Amino acid sequence: MSPQSTGGPAHSAPPPRALPGSGDTKVHRLVALVLDKPGVLNRVASLMRARNFNIDSLAVSHTDQAGLSRMTITLHGDDVAVEQAAKQLYRLIDVLKVQDVTSEPTIEHELALVKVRTSDANRGELLKLVELSKGRVVDLTPESAIVEVSGTEAEVDAFVALVRTYGIKELVRTGAVVMTRGAGSIEEALKR
Repeated sequence: MSPQSTGGPAHSAPPPRALPGSGDTKVHRLVALVLDKPGVLNRVASLMRARNFNIDSLAVSHTDQAGLSRMTITLHGDDVAVEQAAKQLYRLIDVLKVQDVTSEPTIEHELALVKVRTSDANRGELLKLVELSKGRVVDLTPESAIVEVSGTEAEVDAFVALVRTYGIKELVRTGAVVMTRGAGSIEEALKR
């Protein structure tokens, strides 16, 4: 007999747990200063996975200070969920500083290498397009050209869309690196 036919309370699964925040997702950029040690990248990625974030891009590089690396993490999420993830990220061993630079004025750059099909008929047109896009050809063969282009994510997207008509043989992008405008510095803030 079902609980309803006996007059008892109906048992059902608990409602799904609501994630904090408004649910309005947008692109966020987090900058993290971390110790340059094995396993740090794995711990950062695992934390993001556990928080159910898909990392759109992740750029990691050395800084001017020996033993210190800088991560630029691009992800989609609502403000509250990203803020909580940033706080948890800061608590990880080997993470020294975390800053959400989403609402700050920043300089953003991304690099892409695009291998494009070429022929005698379209090579000149492609080279003019590369010049107009402030890119540069880093390799040229009779059948293809490798073009380096950099700029904001939107500028790189626009270039890729333009050369798609020629046929893209291969594409690799670094993901965005960002730096806040003005005199402030996350690295100097760490030294205080």
